[in-house]
Amino acid sequence: MKLILTSLSLMALAAAPAAAWAAAVGQPAPAFSATDTAGRTISLADFKGRHVVLEWVNPGCPYVRKHYESGNLPATQKQATAQGVVWLAVNSTASEHGDYLPPGQLAAWMKARGAVPTATLMDEDGQLGRAYGARTTPHMYVIDPKGVLVYAGAIDSKPTANPADIASATNHVTAALADTLAGRAVATPVTRPYGCAVKYGGAG
Repeated sequence: MKLILTSLSLMALAAAPAAAWAAAVGQPAPAFSATDTAGRTISLADFKGRHVVLEWVNPGCPYVRKHYESGNLPATQKQATAQGVVWLAVNSTASEHGDYLPPGQLAAWMKARGAVPTATLMDEDGQLGRAYGARTTPHMYVIDPKGVLVYAGAIDSKPTANPADIASATNHVTAALADTLAGRAVATPVTRPYGCAVKYGGAG
């Protein structure tokens, strides 16, 4: 019994740092550095003083395809980056998973669909995804110029894989950016994300 309790205690201690660093709206966004599909090292600190959107992506997910093949996510990216927002797509799919695309193929997939993120980050070990608590593709986050997380959740209000639902949906990311770019508190700072589970490796 003592051995079992000790093992459980060690497991709890091991889990504590991850929980402590989990992203929370209203708190500083976790710092990170990752390599993008072009081989560049991209850090959150590179964009200090700017609005930043993080978007979890997996081309193998039908919910992701809904928003890319309809043109919805590329249009949202274009609108945001035209306003000076930094947009970072993040792929946390483990390299051993069937949905994994190597950097060149992922970049080509994004380009073919008219995507215009500032960069697409490779997160095969899942460290970035776990730091933010990313659960689905897509899962969206907005960070303000002070480095504070001001929105976390779904891309929009219609949690389906049907592109026909986009026209009548509220785009939560566009709404959050409109508020924070105007210097207002985000009216709806947290929503429930929907999509496919992030394909983390190992126990993730």
